[in-house]
Amino acid sequence: MIVIGSDPHKRSYTSSAVDAGTGELRSSETVPATSAGHERLLGWARGVDRERVWAIEDCRHVSGKLERFLLARGERVVRVPPKLMAGRRRGSREAGKSDPIDALAVARAALEEGIQTLPVAALAGPAREVKLLLDHREDLIAERTRIQSRLRWLLHDRWPELELPTGCLDRPLWLDRLAGRLARSSQDADVRVMRAQVRRIKELTREANALERELRLLVAGLQPHLLDLPGVGPLTAAKLIAEIAGIERFPTPAKLARLAGIAPIPASSGNRTRVRLHRGGNRQLNAAFHRIAVTQMRVHQPARDYIARRLSRATWWLTRHAAPPSWRRPQAELDESARAAALEAAVDLHTFVPSELEAMAVRAGAADVTTKCEELTAAWFGWPVRTFEAAVPREKLGWQWATFAMRSWQRLSTVDRALARIVPKDFYYNAEITGTKPCTHS
Repeated sequence: MIVIGSDPHKRSYTSSAVDAGTGELRSSETVPATSAGHERLLGWARGVDRERVWAIEDCRHVSGKLERFLLARGERVVRVPPKLMAGRRRGSREAGKSDPIDALAVARAALEEGIQTLPVAALAGPAREVKLLLDHREDLIAERTRIQSRLRWLLHDRWPELELPTGCLDRPLWLDRLAGRLARSSQDADVRVMRAQVRRIKELTREANALERELRLLVAGLQPHLLDLPGVGPLTAAKLIAEIAGIERFPTPAKLARLAGIAPIPASSGNRTRVRLHRGGNRQLNAAFHRIAVTQMRVHQPARDYIARRLSRATWWLTRHAAPPSWRRPQAELDESARAAALEAAVDLHTFVPSELEAMAVRAGAADVTTKCEELTAAWFGWPVRTFEAAVPREKLGWQWATFAMRSWQRLSTVDRALARIVPKDFYYNAEITGTKPCTHS
């Protein structure tokens, strides 16, 4: 059996065949990147060995056509990540750089990594259509953002007193107001430029919204159950479909987690066993999972309960193992505190939704209902502090500890009041609902 490494370029493909057992070079071939060149490359490979695997450096825009041609002819194709190639070339005994040298490095890198561990190429299905539309929409949004930034600077230069709310340039109502103001102004060069920018923003918004509606229909036809998951909207679902490109490619959830960069990486040494975060993987897919997790932490009750329980258990474990042995309470008291902590983790979750509390007050007949939330970073600080105090006798802590804990809580509460301008109320630990009862006159 042979492994054929391919180094694709815009105008040519260079391939090198190596023995799968020894890595010895068997033959090389360079062909133009045309349909006739594809046929010639396949004929050359068939003449080298009947049993073969193609290892193509994963440069999608230049290697996609060759991949599709080989898969349509029944060939087995795997993708070699480009990040493997730099180190492989440096470790090569052959000096210099050329297309045949690069193709040979691709083949040997595939052998070193293991053919079975590399991503298997497959014919593009509906996921490719979703990815094309989604990428095009993201390009439109990026262009719109650039134009909005330039427009804001021109508006500030023309009318420094004009204050535009965040995100208002995405909304047709604000764009119409701005267009009217510009139309009533003297038609200087900067005003004419801003009017053109407003028109372009409207066009881009219409196109992006049309693409979002089309993606929603495609997702509903391909994976309708994705839209039923909390925190998964049509764009996130489209991103999952486009980047995963066929869930059947992954025999286990761990394989998918590794691709997305959400599986931990071993970082152990000697007797120390630990893991670290994976900074690699598919960052687009990683961002999609991150959005789902953050949204579920905010609006999905089971996810909020899980986070609260895990945090409570983590702080209790840390306290029991971090405090000096001479400071710990007797084991009987620790066991009683552990049972209380387990109960608190199950019942004292404070996972309310302020908007639901406001709606409840309105239904009860209250008017002018407002919500004031407090304790975000202060609550994060308070959980480990209270857990530590539960594990250590009070006389061991002393007055300085009490002063430190109180002043730290006060300072963090000040920070929380400042953060309340930008952080959603759902993230806060406590909520105060106020309202007035309307007077009724008989």
